[in-house]
Amino acid sequence: MNLLQWLYDAQVTIGGHAITWREILGNAFGFASAIGGLRRRVWAWPVGIVGNVLLFSVFIAATFEQDAQQPLFGQAGRQVFFVITSVYGWYRWQQVRARRAADAPAITPRWASAAERLGYLGAWVAGVLVCQWVFSVIGAGWPAPRWYYWCDAWIFVGSMVATYAMARGWNDFWLAWIAVDLVGVPLLWHSHYYPTAILYVVYGGLVIWGFVVWLRASRREQPELEEALV
Repeated sequence: MNLLQWLYDAQVTIGGHAITWREILGNAFGFASAIGGLRRRVWAWPVGIVGNVLLFSVFIAATFEQDAQQPLFGQAGRQVFFVITSVYGWYRWQQVRARRAADAPAITPRWASAAERLGYLGAWVAGVLVCQWVFSVIGAGWPAPRWYYWCDAWIFVGSMVATYAMARGWNDFWLAWIAVDLVGVPLLWHSHYYPTAILYVVYGGLVIWGFVVWLRASRREQPELEEALV
């Protein structure tokens, strides 16, 4: 067995459940990225991408295992879109950051406008309607209940909305994550991804604190005109 194969298969048993180190490390990188986002640091994006790649390998492998009970297309697919959206967020924050003082945060948070909010909420609803059907068709060979695909679609689309809102510097992104976690934590626990489910409970506290921090910053700082144009 070569080193890469060993790293891929390495796991630890906790409470009688085998957990891959890829899942543990992927979530660790994700948590570090969330802290970077709270602090409005550009490094949050590349760190998050590393976590996304690791978690994609976890969820896609679980979906196609011989004893897989339920597909995790939404969980795996959203990691791909996380990477795509994160590249955009990384670029945008770098562009804004270049115009600021060396020790200043990358962006100044603000609330989405009425038109922007209507746009992302509409995209969220439409995306869920389409994705739940797509996931149910692709996963027709698994004995998953119909509600499972609605939940998976909610998490999938909501995660994209939240990441895009973070890239735009909207306070709304923290609220979007809360909406995602309210469904995501029970679904992950149901699917026996206990470390990820527990981490998302911890995320919940971080998200609430992050929302407070960004809200205060949006009231205290004046967004620069250039930020809205990038």
